[in-house]
Amino acid sequence: MLTSFDMYWLGLCITAGNKINHYIIYKGNTGMFWGLESVDVVAIVVYFAFTIWIGVRSAKKINNQEDFYLGGRSFGKLVQTFAAFGQGTSSESVVTTTAAANKSGAAGGWLMTAMGVLVLPFLWFIPVIMRRLRLLNMAEFFVDRYQSQLMAAFYSIIQVIFFMLIVSMGFKGMSATISAIAIKPVDQFSAEEMYEYDRAERLIELKRVPIESLGANEVNELLTLNTENPKHEFSYVDSAKLMIVIAVMVLLYAVMGGLEAAFITDLVQGGFIILLTIILVPFAWIKIVQQTGHTPFEAMHTELPTSMLELFGSPHLADFTWYYVLSFSIVGGIALIGQANQMTACGSAKDDTVARFGFFTGIVMKRFSAVVWVFIGLMTVILYGDSIKNPEFIWGHATRDLLGGLGLGLVGLMIASLTAALMSTADTLMLTASSLVTNNVYKLFVTERDEKHYLLVGRIFSVLYIAGAVTIAIFSGGLVELFIYAALFNAVVAASIWMGIIWRRANLIAAWSSMIIAFCLFILLPILLPIFPGVQSSEMLKLETNPIVVQSTYTATKGDKLKRVAEIKYWRLQNMANLAVGQEPIPVEVGKPFSVTTIIPAQPVFWAELSKDVNGEIVGKGLLNVELVALQAMGFDLGDNRNSLNKTIAVSLKLIIPFGILILVGFLTKPQDKHHLDIFYAKLRTPVAPTAEADAKQMHLTTVNPSRFDKDKLFTNSEWEFRRWNKDDWAGIFYSVITMITIVGLLWGMLIIGR
Repeated sequence: MLTSFDMYWLGLCITAGNKINHYIIYKGNTGMFWGLESVDVVAIVVYFAFTIWIGVRSAKKINNQEDFYLGGRSFGKLVQTFAAFGQGTSSESVVTTTAAANKSGAAGGWLMTAMGVLVLPFLWFIPVIMRRLRLLNMAEFFVDRYQSQLMAAFYSIIQVIFFMLIVSMGFKGMSATISAIAIKPVDQFSAEEMYEYDRAERLIELKRVPIESLGANEVNELLTLNTENPKHEFSYVDSAKLMIVIAVMVLLYAVMGGLEAAFITDLVQGGFIILLTIILVPFAWIKIVQQTGHTPFEAMHTELPTSMLELFGSPHLADFTWYYVLSFSIVGGIALIGQANQMTACGSAKDDTVARFGFFTGIVMKRFSAVVWVFIGLMTVILYGDSIKNPEFIWGHATRDLLGGLGLGLVGLMIASLTAALMSTADTLMLTASSLVTNNVYKLFVTERDEKHYLLVGRIFSVLYIAGAVTIAIFSGGLVELFIYAALFNAVVAASIWMGIIWRRANLIAAWSSMIIAFCLFILLPILLPIFPGVQSSEMLKLETNPIVVQSTYTATKGDKLKRVAEIKYWRLQNMANLAVGQEPIPVEVGKPFSVTTIIPAQPVFWAELSKDVNGEIVGKGLLNVELVALQAMGFDLGDNRNSLNKTIAVSLKLIIPFGILILVGFLTKPQDKHHLDIFYAKLRTPVAPTAEADAKQMHLTTVNPSRFDKDKLFTNSEWEFRRWNKDDWAGIFYSVITMITIVGLLWGMLIIGR
């Protein structure tokens, strides 16, 4: 029931929106602000005022850390579902998926969705494990299982770094979208922007002129402008300032309202993202029909190059082979359990069933949404071709183009929803990080304080965490690179968690050995070694793979013909400047077979790239791949491999090394105390009761008689603690497989309809 305070706050939100609407129209006499209609600005203001109200309202219910970090463990299926969807769907999810599909076709979209689809069976079991651990945060697992507070602190620090990476991607995706929406008109350009705009206009003008009509100076000018690729559009938005403003918004309501505020916001923004994703489709559909005379499914086969419609083996992503995607998905799926926010999402549920149903359903919703995002990404290629210089701007550009003229506030609602998606992810991870640092690091040094003190400290750490995420977002590279790095980050801790759950011989020494060696190999040394003089310029570390020529045969579409015409024109332009390489490309005819030769260039084995420094010397850039350096030193010639094979080896080692070390050391050392292990594994076999009182009674019975659920063990009298599957487990596997087949079928069907 709404209180008088609630009614007052909601009335204030609506009044503020109306005042802003009146001010914009009166002041600007155009109803525009940052290129947005006044109704869009009102939608944004009201939406964010509503989220702050949620934070203020939720703050009144917080009495202790469990209320702040886990919402009192009171959430039902609906909130759990959208909490899982919201955590998995930040603004970078939408942006990276559509950008990958726009840039690299169906193969790019599949790369961004494959891991999430292939790991669905894992996600049916993880919620039950998380909820039955009955912990406040995931770091407590290392105290509960390995009896090591120091290991919990180490894990907490790793997770804070990981969460900063995740949220930094959200900040980058959100700022790219809003920047693409809030485009300046030409009369608002600065002098520098006007200069670059004029050069972009000149490039467009020169491209329209037949090659034969260009003079020598114009040829050189066109080649220079092609290389320079000047910007044609500029945004009102300063990305760094926007990130800071959104960070303040996150802090305003999440620091006040804790997890309840975060999860309720997940519920609201999740619904809006699904709605607005669906709304974009018919408007894009109508415009494609008007533009091409075909439905989008037909236009894919008439307007796009055929290679854009390949899920596997596309020359657009020649390095991302099926075996790389499979290994990436397996390792990333196993590493999922290392994410501390899984405990936040699943541990806040009332019981096992709610945790499992809510988490799994929310994740499945995201997977189906991703199919729509891939579809939208392909439609943007039909609509805009290669006119959008930065694919990360494509979602914002499509929103402005398709929804901007309706005057319904949908652009503002899209901005608010995507920003709220970032906020909901950021605040949930912020609360998790705050809980980890407060309870597992700070309490090591400051003990015996009351709840209010630790709540205050948690809120202070929240501020520091968000500041770190914004800093990474401002200074880091592209979204796809960050996504791949973050997806494998928790391989460092995954072995210690999984083996601690299923193997009694996993002990403190084995877990420490696995985590420390993996941390050094995968995180510490790749960052530190390039700092030392001579490492980046080392000749041994400049090893490259051999170039590979890939020949593909297709039936030409209109898109293939237009692409080949552009290739011929560019070759002739290069030839006029005596820069052409090879023979002039052969024209293609629609409906006739033609060949595409893709040259996969030599790739550095140990670095992200090799490039010239300020002194003109070739040096390695990015993180050093230490495990591949070790393999090369052991006598393996990695230069003879395809780059995709080296990537697959590097990914696989992130699984093999930590698990291998833990198993080896576990066999060579003594297991932990038997009684302690009996209680731990009995707890994992004890279902969670719906109320705290009932669950406490069940755990008392388990503590008195740890063997009361031994009938559920798959291997009795064994050191392996696999649980016998019940009908719910088998049903979940069935649902997972059906969902996987359905999603892949939808992607495949989307590409063959309209042929």
